Amino acid sequence: MRVSVRLLFGECVLDGDARLLQRAGETVRLTTKAFDLLCALVERRPRVLSKADAHRVLWPGVHVSDANLPNLVNEVRAALADDARSPRFVRTVHGIGYAFCGEASAVGAPPADGELPPVYRLEWPGGLIALAEGEYMLGRHPESVVPTSAAGVSRRHARLRIAGGQALLEDLGSRHGTFVNDRRVEGTVALASGDRFRLGALPFTLLVSRPAFSETRDP
Repeated sequence: MRVSVRLLFGECVLDGDARLLQRAGETVRLTTKAFDLLCALVERRPRVLSKADAHRVLWPGVHVSDANLPNLVNEVRAALADDARSPRFVRTVHGIGYAFCGEASAVGAPPADGELPPVYRLEWPGGLIALAEGEYMLGRHPESVVPTSAAGVSRRHARLRIAGGQALLEDLGSRHGTFVNDRRVEGTVALASGDRFRLGALPFTLLVSRPAFSETRDP
């Protein structure tokens, strides 16, 4: 199975053509069958992948133990830091099979010549999130990329734009200001990996990495 576009879900990026899975900017190794299972689940989302269909995809014309599929599902969940009891990505449909239940969005075209594009992560007191290229509003607004109700943060506080390998931060006329490395933002400021910025008193750190290419491995 192959995912034809790079997909972002949670802090994970899945590239079917490159046979690559990243989580929080780090390459996650999967066995060949586990990677194929993840692709099959993602391609069918949100539909259920039945146990019979999973066997046809993963072991066509071959009889294998019934335990093989649950073992692969456990491997996929571990790679995604998912929990079977409170699944974010892979849920069990009892008596039928499994389904991908996360929200996934296309990142863009696969990189050329085996080069992987930068991975952007935003660290803040609420955790760590992965960002694809695009525009992200920051603030107390429900559409903000980070949910916050912190005092001193405006509803539409700032805008973070990632495009062409560059990250740009713009203050949107916030009352308490946006600060990069403790200097108040006037207009738009370019961010580099490790730069710290604040929305009022709420701190963030932008992390940028370019992971090395890595193939999946056989068991």
